[in-house]
Amino acid sequence: MAQPGRASLKEQRYDRQLRLWGDHGQEALESAHVCVINATATGTEILKNLVLPGIGSFTIVDGNLVSGEDVGNNFFLQKSHIGQNRAQSATELLQELNNDVSGNFVEESPEKLLDNDPSFFNRFNLVVATQLPESTLLRLAELLWNSNIPLLVCRTYGLVGYMRVIIKEHTVVESHPDNMLEDLRLDKPFPELREHVQSYDLDHMDKKDHSHTPWIVIVAKYLTKWFNEKSDQLPKSYKEKEAFRQLIRQGILKNENGTPEDEENFEEAIKNVNTALNTTEIPRCIVEIFNDDCCINLTEQSPSFWILARAVKEFVANEGQGSLPVRGTIPDMIADSNKFIKLQNVYREKAKRDIAAVGNHAAKLLQSLGKAPESISERELKLFCSNSAFLRVVRCRSLSEEYGLNTFNKDEIISHMDNPDSELVLYLMLRAVDRFYKQHGRYPGVYNYQVEDDIGKLKSCLTGFLQEHGLSVVVKDDYVHEFCRYGAAEPHAIAAFMGGAAAQEVIKVITGQFVIFNNTYIYSGMSQTSATFQL
Repeated sequence: MAQPGRASLKEQRYDRQLRLWGDHGQEALESAHVCVINATATGTEILKNLVLPGIGSFTIVDGNLVSGEDVGNNFFLQKSHIGQNRAQSATELLQELNNDVSGNFVEESPEKLLDNDPSFFNRFNLVVATQLPESTLLRLAELLWNSNIPLLVCRTYGLVGYMRVIIKEHTVVESHPDNMLEDLRLDKPFPELREHVQSYDLDHMDKKDHSHTPWIVIVAKYLTKWFNEKSDQLPKSYKEKEAFRQLIRQGILKNENGTPEDEENFEEAIKNVNTALNTTEIPRCIVEIFNDDCCINLTEQSPSFWILARAVKEFVANEGQGSLPVRGTIPDMIADSNKFIKLQNVYREKAKRDIAAVGNHAAKLLQSLGKAPESISERELKLFCSNSAFLRVVRCRSLSEEYGLNTFNKDEIISHMDNPDSELVLYLMLRAVDRFYKQHGRYPGVYNYQVEDDIGKLKSCLTGFLQEHGLSVVVKDDYVHEFCRYGAAEPHAIAAFMGGAAAQEVIKVITGQFVIFNNTYIYSGMSQTSATFQL
């Protein structure tokens, strides 16, 4: 009896997020183990936003001792922690946020682990690196890239936030698009839908039935009339849609005085003309997935995403007659329960048949690859079919490609430098700051007395970086001065903002839901703006 009670307690605690990513998303989150390198203000803010929604377990890697500066900008460290290990101190306080989460810590620097035990990092679903020097970051990124483990780099530098996602291939089934149109197929009705619509006779109905006919049926009826009388094309222009709306208006019943009755279902039909008359077609990004090498050339190592993508592609070429599987849902509407349920079942049954057909293709593919038929679950199959129009594949470049003189994305940098205050300037400044660190063993302007001297040094680091990369772009001196004044500080306000943004991306990767950015995100606390770049 304890189990149902516990489940409802969990549902109450995580109610709002369960509405976002569902039980299966929560399960993925609760079985994940994430590593965060460095319990800095940024690192602990990221963890706070992972512990609260119930990440399975986390491990902090940090060999540093807590300093007074740490206590000044980190809510998860207290005065009494000064001199103690930072990873241990932060873990203790973070665990208080959620008893269901298991927290671990390793009192060692990432550099030592990379030297002595590089396989340590292979145990994690994802690694988050915060405030790491460039040389350590490049080593870590290379190791994780080769092991196929996602890496999220996050950094707070003064009033600047930086994130970089490094993942070879990230496939998304549930991308949750913002402006999702209903999948009604009114331009290409399947036989069962056509038959259902034909069963309605709007001209010989009593008033009650007429005013409770679902708007989808009304639009479908008048679309047939439109095709017969006006055009063989869907109403597309504003003028055509207005003419189609007028056609529907003429169908509203009139009372004995000739005044139109108040029929809300017809008003609903008129209101939905814009969205209901969308053309049934395969989105360009789905065509790209179908034509992807991973979809065409399946192997024993192919993940279920690509096997199902191929199964859907074969469905489209055969049973689907050029269309994706029907989603099988309809929006709520004004109609009596009986009529609504009948219409809903028409779509549901069609979706079930489409899922079964895709399932048959998938089973044949699994057999040909020597894989067990149960390696793709029924739930996975249903989820894939109902989201087949919204699939996404994100492939990021490696960090070594971004940093390589012959492989860095010069065009992307130049194309954004028309604007002298583009967020990309902040990226160039961060690269210059790292160059400064490499040359001087410290960051510019850490102490006030260094600021003036360091301005010239940082400027020469920036010039050297730009020349080395053949970038004839101009960076205003104001930015060099500003970065020297930052003194590599990590203000809590920026760290908290970045912590929220980074945790969001971690959850996207772990749950396989929503779409991660590709691949660099820059936040400017000065102008309160942000941008993403493919570097």
